[in-house]
Amino acid sequence: MSAEAAIAIRHVSKHYRRGHQDIPVLVDIDFDIAAGDFLALMGPSGSGKSTLLNLIAGIDRPSSGSILVNGVDIARLSEAELADWRASHIGFIFQFYNLMPVLTALENVELPLMLTRLGRRERREHAQLALEMVGLADRVEHYPNELSGGQQQRVAIARALVTDPELVVADEPTGDLDRKSAGEILDLLDRLNGELGKTIVMVTHDARAAERAHAIRHLEKGELSALQINPRATPVATPG
Repeated sequence: MSAEAAIAIRHVSKHYRRGHQDIPVLVDIDFDIAAGDFLALMGPSGSGKSTLLNLIAGIDRPSSGSILVNGVDIARLSEAELADWRASHIGFIFQFYNLMPVLTALENVELPLMLTRLGRRERREHAQLALEMVGLADRVEHYPNELSGGQQQRVAIARALVTDPELVVADEPTGDLDRKSAGEILDLLDRLNGELGKTIVMVTHDARAAERAHAIRHLEKGELSALQINPRATPVATPG
């Protein structure tokens, strides 16, 4: 793995069993993602892009191959080790926010910190700071149904950031938003990448969203295209 690579994916394949048949989803995927890069994964529905994102985030496991994130082969971790690793190293942003409706914005952001050794006061301070970072300092006591879609996604981003992860993975983060709200979320991702140096991997159908990334890779029937560098972004040198 290159010294600059945050993620090294080596000959990864993924299939699911349906009756007596193996259904391939990813086929011999092999590439690197540089530390501090912003990569967009694109492709038609069923191409395997969300599966690849889940493998990178340690939510799923490959059928074969290895996934090294900052030198750790997460495919070899036990379930308990993988859960601890995700809690410390990954921030996940979902298309439909996945907020708990009975919790306030502050309480939703605080949830990942419940797995840490921080006390209640420290958890609250970290959650408040994360909400300030996404421009929601005045919405901490609001419930999800009291927030717009864009505000709910900002809460979800704050929740992803509250543990200060090195890697942020986003699955269609603008897919349920109007154009204005989507632009605001993409601006926020730009800031997280450019100002905080977060490595971001984003799955998207939206060409306008993909244009914000340093580079784009397309998946088609489980196979990965060559890297496309975005000339309008400021790229990090991407190995592989």
